[in-house]
Amino acid sequence: MKKIAVLGPIPKDHITTAKGEVIEKYGCVTHPTIALSKLLGESGTVIPVTHIRKKDEAGILELLSAYPNIDLSKILTKHNQGDEIKLRFLNQNDRVEKQTAFMHPIVPEDLTDILDCDAFVIVPITDFEVPLDTLQYLRENSKGTIIFDAHGPTTTVTTSGDRLRQFWLDRDVWLPFIDVLKMNIEEASCCWFKSEYELEELKPIPDEMDDDGLAEFAKYCLEHGTGAVYITLDARGCMIYTMKNGEFNAEFVKSVKVEEVIDTTGCGDSFAGGLAFGFLDGASDYVKAAKFANALGALRTQGKTFDVFKNLEETMLIIDKNYNS
Repeated sequence: MKKIAVLGPIPKDHITTAKGEVIEKYGCVTHPTIALSKLLGESGTVIPVTHIRKKDEAGILELLSAYPNIDLSKILTKHNQGDEIKLRFLNQNDRVEKQTAFMHPIVPEDLTDILDCDAFVIVPITDFEVPLDTLQYLRENSKGTIIFDAHGPTTTVTTSGDRLRQFWLDRDVWLPFIDVLKMNIEEASCCWFKSEYELEELKPIPDEMDDDGLAEFAKYCLEHGTGAVYITLDARGCMIYTMKNGEFNAEFVKSVKVEEVIDTTGCGDSFAGGLAFGFLDGASDYVKAAKFANALGALRTQGKTFDVFKNLEETMLIIDKNYNS
């Protein structure tokens, strides 16, 4: 039986889509958790690890208890702290965010009895939710694959609750503890600065880097301890950067096409869950993992509920149609 832990917040999301529709739901960790639950079926267990408010407990447990292979023992209320987010989409990819409540960080003590997991999907949405000490603890005490989403360290919250992008200034001390680093193209721009630069030489964070910049950044990460780098390119697909036989390697994997995008909230989190599933057989098939990740990201866009996710057989049909037909 496979076991995957998903670390991060379960925020109460208040979403206004680009079309003006209003959606309220529990987000972030719920997306990869439910997606992985459906893919694993009776062959594995998903363990969401999070801190939530007591007033959200009943709603979250009701949502996740519908899936028998989700272990609810690590949904923790002892600190009575959890995230609450307001999202207003300007278009399919850009949004304005406010954060009005904050979870307690996930610390090593929260993980002592689940170190036998095959993978740890870490999807923080703000820079304090999963500290560096937690990744160090996992690296030292578990053999599970650590998949880390850079959305957390590239996002900060102001005193007025505005969620803003920031440089990942302590990036280099994190890289050795990450097996698979995942981010979108905008977040990549928040991660790439060279150690010899002085702070005053840094330019304002650009919206996107070009292909050469992405490759240069990814190569740097690989040389500093990370096993693989995935950068999503919005609707186009994703780039995979790895070292093969000592040589830098870059591969593009096209997206899974959809007819209409309904809600993109949670696409990145779902993508990270797909990577974890793709690596479960123990082989380093980076393209296979990208296909599962792209499929889950695409499925997430197809509705407002978690019914968008499919079982393994149905997901494989989607992947086969998209990549082999």
